[in-house]
Amino acid sequence: MHDRAVRRRRAVLLALIAASLVLLTAYFGESDNGSLRSFQRGAMAVFAPIQEGANRAVKPVRDLFGWFGSTLHAKSQRDQLKKQRDALRNQLAATEVALADVRQQAGLKAQDTSGGLGRYQPMQARVYERSPSTWYQTVAINKGSSDGVRRNDPVVNSEGLVGKVDEVASNSATVTLVTDQDFAATGITANSQEPGSVSPAVGAPGDLLFELVDNASKVRQGDLIITAGTRSSRLSSLYPRGIPIGSVSHIDIGEGELDRTIHIKPAADLRRLDLVQVLTQPHADIRAQVGP
Repeated sequence: MHDRAVRRRRAVLLALIAASLVLLTAYFGESDNGSLRSFQRGAMAVFAPIQEGANRAVKPVRDLFGWFGSTLHAKSQRDQLKKQRDALRNQLAATEVALADVRQQAGLKAQDTSGGLGRYQPMQARVYERSPSTWYQTVAINKGSSDGVRRNDPVVNSEGLVGKVDEVASNSATVTLVTDQDFAATGITANSQEPGSVSPAVGAPGDLLFELVDNASKVRQGDLIITAGTRSSRLSSLYPRGIPIGSVSHIDIGEGELDRTIHIKPAADLRRLDLVQVLTQPHADIRAQVGP
């Protein structure tokens, strides 16, 4: 029974193949006006509206699936682009930080070779905390007594004087900035060598005053004020000579020519401190410089 069914199927298949070959031979052998071609055109004319209607009916479904596919593809591309963007942004940030460090380190090296810094042993540190107070301005650095940092060590950056070490722990230290109300230093004009005392202006955070200047009329706007690095009976300094403190921003003239208030803008941008340098040295040198 099974073999008989198989033979029937094979016979039907062979008959269909033979019929197809005959029809194809007849189709390609007849002229354009032949019966087979006429039948084809008639069938197309009958089924074309049905096919068009089916295409219109199926089109919303096809478009819906296409929209889902396009949306999923777009979301995948968006996610990939976001990852690439984040990676590039992180690389850019890392590069900018590295370049900033290089620039600051170059400036610190330049400070090392200037003035009277030769006997110091500069210790590079990074600022990691800033005081929120407007009047008592301090920062915390990531180097301390275990690194050789001690109280009253001068602190500079690539731009100039930052302040001095005030409190020291094992692995950190607090630096009092030049704008803190407790700061004072002996300064001198770089050009005319006029000495004076540098201290914060009362009631004006971020502003320094250049006072006790014998020849104040010789001081001009834009003059650079540097650390004097000397001690007299009236003026003293913990800082070596030649570190930029700031430049004269403006001069207020009082009732007379000699009645002047000289304002200084700090050389270091104290709002954006990052890398600094603690000028460590044998403390015998400090005692010799500033006295008991």
